[in-house]
Amino acid sequence: MLLLLIGGWWLYKIMEKRKSIKLKQKFFRQNGGLLLQQQLSSSDQCISKTKVFSSEELETATDGFNVNRILGQGGQGTVYKGMLADGVIVAVKRSTMVGEENLEGFINEVCILSQINQRNIVRLLGCCLEAEVPLLVYEFIPNGTLSEYLHPQNEFPLSWEMRLQIAAETAGALCYLHSAASIPIYHRDIKSTNILLDHKYRAKIADFGTSRSLSVDQTHLTTNVQGTFGYLDPEYFWSSRFTDKSDVYSFGVVLAELLTGQKAILTNESQEHTNLAAHFVLLMEENRIFDIVDAQIKEHCPKEDVIGVANIAERCLNLNGKKRPTMKQVTSELERIIQLSQKKDVQQNNEEAESITAEVISAWDDASTSITCSSFQVDKALSSSDVEPLVPFKTW
Repeated sequence: MLLLLIGGWWLYKIMEKRKSIKLKQKFFRQNGGLLLQQQLSSSDQCISKTKVFSSEELETATDGFNVNRILGQGGQGTVYKGMLADGVIVAVKRSTMVGEENLEGFINEVCILSQINQRNIVRLLGCCLEAEVPLLVYEFIPNGTLSEYLHPQNEFPLSWEMRLQIAAETAGALCYLHSAASIPIYHRDIKSTNILLDHKYRAKIADFGTSRSLSVDQTHLTTNVQGTFGYLDPEYFWSSRFTDKSDVYSFGVVLAELLTGQKAILTNESQEHTNLAAHFVLLMEENRIFDIVDAQIKEHCPKEDVIGVANIAERCLNLNGKKRPTMKQVTSELERIIQLSQKKDVQQNNEEAESITAEVISAWDDASTSITCSSFQVDKALSSSDVEPLVPFKTW
């Protein structure tokens, strides 16, 4: 009986293990594992960078995908904060549902992020295909999204210098995707909620689910229109042709957000919706840009810097894509504004230091003159008195 019980228990464990393996294999195929393997094997760069996590690891890391661990939710899934066994804090993105479109976006994001190595683009650590829905594991970015700091107004407002730096870093990351990556990549969903801020408030572009890579000889993509209302390139909306200038338009909307602190879609008191891009361009044409500059930075930003950034944003928002600058040009212009601003700050600090030094020297001269006058008055008083002069000590 004892042998039968032990044998039965052992047999049950084997059956359960086989059942679990078969279920994981089913989920693997269902989540596009075979297609992902095929895509990754076509690029040697991807294999070493993409770690495959087990479902148990990520269950433990997120405390069973506890609702208290949720960092954010979107159309493609929910992001949870987790801690791996080695103590590394990560962000785990769990797809909302399994579908052909979701699956394509998931596989696309893994393939694209596995090829990217840029400091202002969120880093993919690995994925899991054995769960009921696909899971992606990213580096954890602690300070949330840019949108959270712009609207509604955050307790910790971003200074003008920080906004300018975030704009330059985001532009640099897009420039890398368009012209410096091994293959050109269009993000296709640039917006303030997809720009994360790390512990030093440096920008990190995220969410590459709708991104596409191109062959070297391609200049555009012809696809079904996808994107976020308010950031969508009107030219792409009319023609279904997505180019690098479509990303430039979306970045122009982000620049307008950084300058104004307003959302991409404005809502007035009568609940009517207005496009920020159109409103921004109209104010630029009327030379009234300072009417809409964010009150939190209005008194603390150089006017010439604001005008420079506003001019870049206006060019990015041109309805004719051919008249928009490239991201390389945008990056160069933003970096030039930052450098000029820093030079002015250094010059101003030097002038202040020179002014303080001059005041100290002047005060010292006045003090010396006063001391000299006092000494003269004492000597005069002594010479005019009946006091006999002091006899000097004898020198030994």
